[in-house]
Amino acid sequence: MKKSDFHYHLPSELIAQEPLPERSASRMLVVPPDDAPLVDAHVRGLGDWLRPGDLLVFNDTRVIPARLFGQKATGGRVEILIERLLANNEARAQVGASKPPKAGGRIALDAGGTAEVLGREGEFYHLRFEVEGALEAWLLEAGRLPLPPYIRREPGRDDAERYQTVFAREVGAVAAPTAGLHFDDALLADLRARGIAFGHVTLHVGAGTFQPVREDDVRAHHMHSEWLNVGAELVAQVRRTREAGGRVVAVGTTVVRALESAMRDGELQPLAGETRIFIFPGYRIRSVDALLTNFHLPESTLLMLVSAFAGRERILGAYAHAVQARYRFFSYGDAMLLFPRQAGAG
Repeated sequence: MKKSDFHYHLPSELIAQEPLPERSASRMLVVPPDDAPLVDAHVRGLGDWLRPGDLLVFNDTRVIPARLFGQKATGGRVEILIERLLANNEARAQVGASKPPKAGGRIALDAGGTAEVLGREGEFYHLRFEVEGALEAWLLEAGRLPLPPYIRREPGRDDAERYQTVFAREVGAVAAPTAGLHFDDALLADLRARGIAFGHVTLHVGAGTFQPVREDDVRAHHMHSEWLNVGAELVAQVRRTREAGGRVVAVGTTVVRALESAMRDGELQPLAGETRIFIFPGYRIRSVDALLTNFHLPESTLLMLVSAFAGRERILGAYAHAVQARYRFFSYGDAMLLFPRQAGAG
């Protein structure tokens, strides 16, 4: 299986650069589980496609302002994107500079304080920060929001609120679980009134979510490690939902990755730790019955995941429809509601 099998043409003007004024006003392309026609709908009407007793599972991770700028002792400019907060004001980070910094080097941060390079592993650097107070709290004041690279502008005042889900609570992500961005209080109230339950997992989305698949053979790709927590309460909710005949609906690919990582012998089990799970066609997703997700980059691991869930040909056909119908793509874009492929689907 080649990465080119997941290519599609996307006019650049369809890449959303700004969020809509209202979260749930986004369009939603419904992809049924069989050969039924695609349906153009809106996220605010999600409840029309769900049933009482269904369980929506959200990722409650919270994005940290993880982008910093500074200067090496030589005068060279540096950009830091924190990937993971560690103990003792240390962090794993990507560092962009004209010449890679060496272990022992120090970076004077524009926001105050310094970062010392302790070492490097692959594309990530191990940094120790000398800043006022705890690093997490300091970042909330001094860091910049790390908007995705395809958003070609600097973060504005509104992004601090809009590039965050309304249910975000566990600090640690450097990218938003974007399917959750479509939910506002009005939509949540409507779903609750329809008898739809809510559950939460945590998966701290890392900068690796934007990394391209570099190997032509998809199977040779290695995912970056991300931290997750699938708690016992959520496991019990899933069990009760299934016993009552309800469906488990994932809000975003990160929820699918978290739940699939926590599957053991066909059953969902509590899990807190790291995951590198890579889901592509040939992998059978067992943990969820439907998936709400945004539109993903061509040849990306996320496009491969949704293809595993709903069928590659079905997904590429839906994407072609979305391009023709002028849907908005990527983080601030529109959504898809996917149902799993039937046996023998492409």
